[in-house]
Amino acid sequence: MNERIYVCHTFYNVYVTLLKEFHLGKERLGEADIALSTMSTDFSGLKERLEASGVFRNVFLLEEKRDNTFPQIAKYKRSYHNIVRHLLNRIIYTKLLGKLEEPYMTIDFKSYQDIYVYCDSDPIGYYLSYQHIYYHAMEDGLDCLKYLDGAHYDNRGHFKLKAFLSSLNLIFIQNGYGKYCLDMEINDLSCLRHTCPKYKVVPRKPLELALSSEQKQAMLRIFMEDADGFLQELSKKADGDCILFLTQPHPKSEEARVQICHDIIRDYCEGCHVVIKPHPRDLIDYAALRPDCTVIRGKFPVEVLNFLEGVHFKKVISIATTALDTIDFADEKINLGDTFWDKYEDPENHNWRTV
Repeated sequence: MNERIYVCHTFYNVYVTLLKEFHLGKERLGEADIALSTMSTDFSGLKERLEASGVFRNVFLLEEKRDNTFPQIAKYKRSYHNIVRHLLNRIIYTKLLGKLEEPYMTIDFKSYQDIYVYCDSDPIGYYLSYQHIYYHAMEDGLDCLKYLDGAHYDNRGHFKLKAFLSSLNLIFIQNGYGKYCLDMEINDLSCLRHTCPKYKVVPRKPLELALSSEQKQAMLRIFMEDADGFLQELSKKADGDCILFLTQPHPKSEEARVQICHDIIRDYCEGCHVVIKPHPRDLIDYAALRPDCTVIRGKFPVEVLNFLEGVHFKKVISIATTALDTIDFADEKINLGDTFWDKYEDPENHNWRTV
């Protein structure tokens, strides 16, 4: 029986996984496996760097597929404004999606004592429930349920009935409501509107603070291909105060994201050198868009910059991310809030706090 495996969908998921594994101690490094889901993130060379680190026994790529890969399932997602018909279709959808994912789930999950899944709303959650495999859910982003509680948002209307059906494995609800979800690790219970009996509080800051110098350097090698080069480039271009702008993959319109970048630099960064850190899923070429700025190359969680000696910013600016809470290298942290997007797209597309 294998010890444990982590199923990660983002770079931040990998970051938290490394925190957990380092916390277990040197003697247990190399026990666990990690799977990088290719469904929503291009992990580039991360697989090879993880393998070289020696932290994991195996590093897998998981080719789970979105439900729109399967045309035969679309009719079960339609809204008929009839709760009975809706739930019958959803029961069929839940089982069918799990079954259709089978050819792509090339990892023998039944061989593990513990399975940790970030973002179990993705097909992996349906597959494990279809196969009657127990797992631990993991908070996808730091305090992310504070901004979007997907379980309640996706199931607004008759939530208690749907949660009951999920507890019987007739339908599937993420974030602790599925029958085969043992528990769900979250960072902070106090910031959430809704609680679930399966929530398990595991604060992430103590894990970061417990990292040794050696472990911090390992993190940098895994996530940043050229940390020294970034520091040298920043020292050459920066003259005076620096401001870090964290982009996001929202709104969906690339034209809107371009305008947001220009507006934030104009309104919040006057007189300072701007460093842009693109979100891993934001594919705009910011170096071409703003050659006057320093653009951080590579994809990694912003928390990794905490481990770079000599990096300091006057401000860090974001729109709607809890990553700011973990940053120690700035004098001021500005989170503009998701209402900032209102003038760039329909608020219905980002106003998740009504549920």
